[in-house]
Amino acid sequence: MDINLIGVPLYYGCDKAGVENGPNVLREQGIKKLLTNEKNKVYDLGNIYVDNTLEKQPFEAGVNAKYINEIIEVTENLAHKVYGSLCAGSFPFIVGGDHALAAGTVAGVSRFYKDDLAVIWIDAHGDINTFETSPSGNVHGMPLAASLGVGDKSLTDLYFNGVKVKKENVFIIGARDLDKGELQLIDDLNLKVWTMDKINEIGVDNLCKELREAIDATGVKNVHISFDVDSVDPKHIIGTGTPVPNGFELEGAESVLTSIFETRKVKSMDFVEFNPALDNSDVTWENCIRLLKKIGQLI
Repeated sequence: MDINLIGVPLYYGCDKAGVENGPNVLREQGIKKLLTNEKNKVYDLGNIYVDNTLEKQPFEAGVNAKYINEIIEVTENLAHKVYGSLCAGSFPFIVGGDHALAAGTVAGVSRFYKDDLAVIWIDAHGDINTFETSPSGNVHGMPLAASLGVGDKSLTDLYFNGVKVKKENVFIIGARDLDKGELQLIDDLNLKVWTMDKINEIGVDNLCKELREAIDATGVKNVHISFDVDSVDPKHIIGTGTPVPNGFELEGAESVLTSIFETRKVKSMDFVEFNPALDNSDVTWENCIRLLKKIGQLI
């Protein structure tokens, strides 16, 4: 398998500087080697260009979405890079940067696989806010809603017009901080969500079993994983912008990823929200490296 490593040094979606350095710090810690084995050859395609040099006003566009114009430019470029990677028969592995980038990833994957696509969102948050429901205006809380075709056209029509993934093919794992508008959307769309409360109730093994059964029931052959490091408990991942207590233990996160990859349907992946500026110790990057090493064994 040829893996295309694509960095996205984006912080506009979370409006918290430092996360844009995540891709290069992980490169320095050997991410390419971690993803390489006898089965995989990794091609580092560098970073999507993000203009982080100029001071900008977050709400300059006049809507409740910070830096929306800058984010759209970056994510459309990313979408095309991801689409090109898939056209070449490769596995796009996207490293962030904040989770707003996933609107671009899913758009690129969707253009290639069309309706034959499921998205698994592993995150402490739902990321299904819109301009109207977001308490903060931070776009990293909106990409999954946009991918579902919910929200402003500037995001829902990113890269190409229309829905990127069907609601029945979306699976949210590990959520434990959901806003009022997100809870309403989950109810309105009948989204499949395993909160951490539910996971703690049934156990990780049963979560994996239920998730695999749900994926099989869709009949889709292609899966995109969008993995936010804040899905893991903050005692393991300190360096992330929006930590929420009571997340996955590292072993639990590894088990979930293993179970999904064992379907042999995973064709692309995001790894986002590692912010090296928020952890002066080695804890976060060491645990990110542990997770990436595991992922390299699974791809």
